[in-house]
Amino acid sequence: MWKKVVGLMLLGVCAVGAAGYAMTLDQAVALFQHDNIAVTFTDAGREQLVDVISTLRGALGVTDALNEEDEDAVMAFTVDASLKDVVTKLSQAYYTLANVFYTSDTNESTYLKGKHWGLKSLRMNPTFYDTEKNGGGFVAAVQVETDVVALYWATANWLRVAQKNVLQAVFAGVPAKTQAMSERCLALDPSYVAGGSYRSLGAYYEGLPAGFGKDMDKALSYLCHVVSEPTCSACGTCQPPLAGANEYFENRTFIAEFYYMPKGMWTDAARVLESVIADPIGDKYLLMNAYAQWNAQNLLVEVQKHL
Repeated sequence: MWKKVVGLMLLGVCAVGAAGYAMTLDQAVALFQHDNIAVTFTDAGREQLVDVISTLRGALGVTDALNEEDEDAVMAFTVDASLKDVVTKLSQAYYTLANVFYTSDTNESTYLKGKHWGLKSLRMNPTFYDTEKNGGGFVAAVQVETDVVALYWATANWLRVAQKNVLQAVFAGVPAKTQAMSERCLALDPSYVAGGSYRSLGAYYEGLPAGFGKDMDKALSYLCHVVSEPTCSACGTCQPPLAGANEYFENRTFIAEFYYMPKGMWTDAARVLESVIADPIGDKYLLMNAYAQWNAQNLLVEVQKHL
């Protein structure tokens, strides 16, 4: 269901650094606002985001000689400890570019790069690195990590890579690692990206294959933290959604896509998607709310076939 903006972009995936912008590192960093990146949902916004990535890569000393799709190569690449935040931002920028502007046929390598830079940021923490190598492995290292931003974007990219071959990811042990990362994010800051880890875990439990952990009740239990829906109050145990969750439209598109639609609750799905389309985008989540409205319109086309 992850259809992307085919008409919005050149289908030949643009080379990072080819945009018509030129920005300093300070200008690139300034675009990271409210846990998102403040570019528009347009061709110009895509080009600006590509330039952000080029600027971040330049600040790290990355050249085309580095294969960013190779985890070992990225882990071996030397980065000064003072640039850890730049590494994390590069992971986030790759995710945003792939998620919003690329089609499902062209985004896998971009998510892979984002995953590797996210893991790079985590392993730049000596405590994480030492725990992973000497204290029980990756999941144990996640439990001692305190950088919610690095955890979140490493997980977000990794989950999207795993979507390309879910069963392969299951047998490789990816779900246990990404679940631990999302749960650690919730323990550190459940409000990050307007409840992003609740969305991730909701989609995670819906997306697992039947017989390999798929659990729609668990999916709903996470998604209910970021929406106010009659379905969520039915069990009588849910807490109120996070403050401001309704402002971030993807919270509503997720409950439609990963709960109502799989459950065949088409009227509820339509109602939620129509609410996203009708609401003003606002200035806080300029890119992601515009993208969520586009996605809601596409999802609604499918929903209306069942009404």
